[in-house]
Amino acid sequence: MSDASQSRNPQGSPVWDPSHQGTGPSGSGNRFPGPHAGDGLAAGGVTFAGVLMLVNGILAVLQGIAAIAEDDVYGRIGDYVYKINLTGWGWILLIVGLVAAAAGWGVLKGAAWARVTGILLASVSLVLQFLFLPYAPIWSVVVIAIDVFVIWALAVYRPTAR
Repeated sequence: MSDASQSRNPQGSPVWDPSHQGTGPSGSGNRFPGPHAGDGLAAGGVTFAGVLMLVNGILAVLQGIAAIAEDDVYGRIGDYVYKINLTGWGWILLIVGLVAAAAGWGVLKGAAWARVTGILLASVSLVLQFLFLPYAPIWSVVVIAIDVFVIWALAVYRPTAR
């Protein structure tokens, strides 16, 4: 038996061919490496990111309303470099929260604009939560971690053409 016949299976393709194991080129011609719509991690991640954006947006709206309605909800801060009136923070959080909730709904519906908007909004939310750290430190750190995941999930997802 020759070396060539030993390394082939009965269908004629090489046994060592890495293309069927996900370790080699897929031959699909896709110029974007990374997860695609059919990949479980990317598809699940983008769905989870959409849900997180929707819920995070709703919570930001509630957080904004609380800051606008009662300045006593959050503790007073002495000297803070990024000093903004708490009512101003409330309006910022309210507006960003509404847009984030809409973008989260769009991501769940599969809208292409929502993915780009979601990445931009998660980036803005990350910066805003960093600035909001003195008012609610634990909550801000949790939201920053969620924003990092949302950015990653929306950035690696590559929907297939319909």
